[in-house]
Amino acid sequence: MAPENSLPITAHLPNGLSAVEQEIARACKQARRDPASVTLIAVSKTFDAGAITPVIEAGQRVFGENRVQEAKAKWPGLMSAYPGLALHLIGPLQSNKAKDAVALFDAIHSVDRPSICEALAREIASQKRQPQLFVQLNTGEEPQKAGVAPVDADAFIAGCREKYGLEISGLMCIPPVNDAPAPHFALTAKIAARNGLKNLSMGMSADFAVAIQLGATHVRVGSAIFGARAASSLRGA
Repeated sequence: MAPENSLPITAHLPNGLSAVEQEIARACKQARRDPASVTLIAVSKTFDAGAITPVIEAGQRVFGENRVQEAKAKWPGLMSAYPGLALHLIGPLQSNKAKDAVALFDAIHSVDRPSICEALAREIASQKRQPQLFVQLNTGEEPQKAGVAPVDADAFIAGCREKYGLEISGLMCIPPVNDAPAPHFALTAKIAARNGLKNLSMGMSADFAVAIQLGATHVRVGSAIFGARAASSLRGA
């Protein structure tokens, strides 16, 4: 059974976007937060430009993609046609894609290992472009999932700053699919607070209202806006 706060994934444009915006406003009111403190990332992975354009024209300006190559294929044209868009990489990043990632994305949510830190530091210096960086946590310590284990988070964040000179903006997490999300969000918020990080990328279509209650500054919502994806697509929105 879907959580009570989830939105039907059968919602379609532009009604899906409007419903998500209304749910964010309700969650912020309950949490006594300003809705402007929450950035909605419309996760457009697997959807083509034809599906994305109506969402842009409905007023959405921040989008998320899982794969660098997919983003390279469709976003330069959209960004040219619609100035002022922001693009976030919310999926795994390979070291050999760091150059393209720094050039294309305004934020990268998947900093999770030294090789990525090194590659990003090199490209940021070379390109003189500074995307917002989030360290990805693996709060469930799932072996098949990327991310830094909570017990290693403080040392990893310190290394990002001190060894690689990276400006870390916040933390990102994706709770295990069968777990209640709230404890994972609370843990992420606790680690962020003790490391002086203000941004929290957490919450997807089924649980973003819970994430907002627990301090999310960025919510990653795809299916509630765009409709259901193919079953084979990667989880993350």
